[in-house]
Amino acid sequence: MDISVVLGCSLGAVLGVVILASYKLGLLYQLFHKTETQSPRHGGESVAEVLRAHGVKFVFTLVGGHISPILVACEKLGIRIVDTRHEATAVFAADAVARLSGTVGVAAVTAGPGLTNTVTAVKNAQMAESPLLLIGGAAATLLQGRGALQDIDQISLFKPLCKFCASVRTVREIVPTVRKALAIAQSGTPGPVFIEFPIDTLYPYHVVEKESAPKNTSKSLFGKIMAWYLQNHLSNLFAGAWETCDLSPLPVYIPHATEDEVQRCVELVSRARKPVILLGSQATLPPTPADDVRKALESLGIPCFLGGMSRGMLGKNSPLHIRQNRRDALKEADLVLLAGTVCDFRLSYGRVLNRRSKIIAVNRDRSQLLKNSDMFWKPTVAIQGDAGSFLLRLSKDLKGHRCPEEWPRSLKEGEAIKEKANRAKADEKTERHLNPISVLHRVDELLAEDSIIVADGGDFVGSAAYIMRPRGPIRWLDPGAFGTLGVGGGFALGAKLCRPESETPVIALVGNDACWSQISREQVPMLGSNVACGLAFTDYHIVADGYGGKGYLIGREDESRLDDIIKKAQKECREGKAILLNVLIGKTNFRDGSISV
Repeated sequence: MDISVVLGCSLGAVLGVVILASYKLGLLYQLFHKTETQSPRHGGESVAEVLRAHGVKFVFTLVGGHISPILVACEKLGIRIVDTRHEATAVFAADAVARLSGTVGVAAVTAGPGLTNTVTAVKNAQMAESPLLLIGGAAATLLQGRGALQDIDQISLFKPLCKFCASVRTVREIVPTVRKALAIAQSGTPGPVFIEFPIDTLYPYHVVEKESAPKNTSKSLFGKIMAWYLQNHLSNLFAGAWETCDLSPLPVYIPHATEDEVQRCVELVSRARKPVILLGSQATLPPTPADDVRKALESLGIPCFLGGMSRGMLGKNSPLHIRQNRRDALKEADLVLLAGTVCDFRLSYGRVLNRRSKIIAVNRDRSQLLKNSDMFWKPTVAIQGDAGSFLLRLSKDLKGHRCPEEWPRSLKEGEAIKEKANRAKADEKTERHLNPISVLHRVDELLAEDSIIVADGGDFVGSAAYIMRPRGPIRWLDPGAFGTLGVGGGFALGAKLCRPESETPVIALVGNDACWSQISREQVPMLGSNVACGLAFTDYHIVADGYGGKGYLIGREDESRLDDIIKKAQKECREGKAILLNVLIGKTNFRDGSISV
């Protein structure tokens, strides 16, 4: 081989290595972008500016030194910092804000255990399809993997839970990374995103310089190389940090049904004599206002079963809203429209659907759209698209057509029979304490029109789902498909901030049966033991007093004045007092046969 060829290849390889190293070390970037060593600005300001440009009004947190610059900068820009006492609560509150406001909810927590404490809440947001930005602190860029305080591989932890994960490596990356994350959180199927900010990307240059500069510089060659490396790393960290850049929101991608898909559904619905709509939480997502979805449903005249965030979509007493006998209705229906509803455990994996029915499924997420369709059901039309906008287009193209009135009327008649039976159960005397069904009926009757119902629990909340009637769209908050307990405090906090005028500030209704009844109901007859299910009739009302609220203990002796106590609680609530009603309840057979696993 020609010696010149060998030398040429070698020089090319060396040059390539040099260029790559220069790029990795930021040397090429620093040739064209200035490092402002005297600037007092810090990366937390960049985070706050992007959040403000995206309309973020609240950041929920449990403070830590890693994230202090973000919190301080947000406060200065008018973004309200709401501090909680557990990181999971911060994420639950951000989740509630996302659902109620149609924007991205934001939570900021410190590194290590601060982030690991959020895992359950982030998973809950993922399964509830809530657009949420989790901001996490992290060890300094040069110290990651070297045993720094609270340093773990956070990205690997959150990759299975989030649509997007990123670790900021320089200050100049902050703005584009946050913009990208916020857009991804809202695009397609909404969900959580995670950005970790190493501590040296958030504090000012002079602070980072002081912490990162070597204390005793060796005069050896290695010492000089190390000193140069550290100085270059610092310069690259801040190079181009304060150059003007675009803060505005990036486009959000939302999938929509095609014209052909909509037209095919129009034909199917127009021929149906007994259609049913199962509405899920996706129908409440932006960009379609919930009131527009309600008008579309009313125009179609098709009986609806509402689940998740769509509860309340048709108001308190709509002739189209069917609350009971869903399984029977699905057996009889000749067309079922799954509008954001998934064939998971809540629909017996699709087994409740009649195989002779025409089935239209609409969902933003393809895996959810077709879940269990390989086993128990088959969609006639499967549309990966937004449920809310689909319903508007369907209603528009079917203008003048309505479902035969005798069909929703017959379902309403069946519902009335079931409601009467439930009322009869409410009149039964329990062995001790109050009948929980009676309590829920009375609370529902006195519920303020602007109330937001936050559902957090098992058996008592399961009963409430059949009895309590949200008065309007997006006035029911439950954890969603993950079934997480403990969402109540965070959800109520987020709800109150989004809807300060609503009766949320806060009345907590505790159905206190001193038992994990949802588990005990199956465990005792099947396995013959109540182990770990029995609890105490705890004085939760005293806890409320200790936190500065007002607690009431309500037992059987208070039954005749229960309405008066509720009204008094509502009055005190309107005056700014947080209220807890500790209602001692007995056992009923209302939920016999309900699932707990």
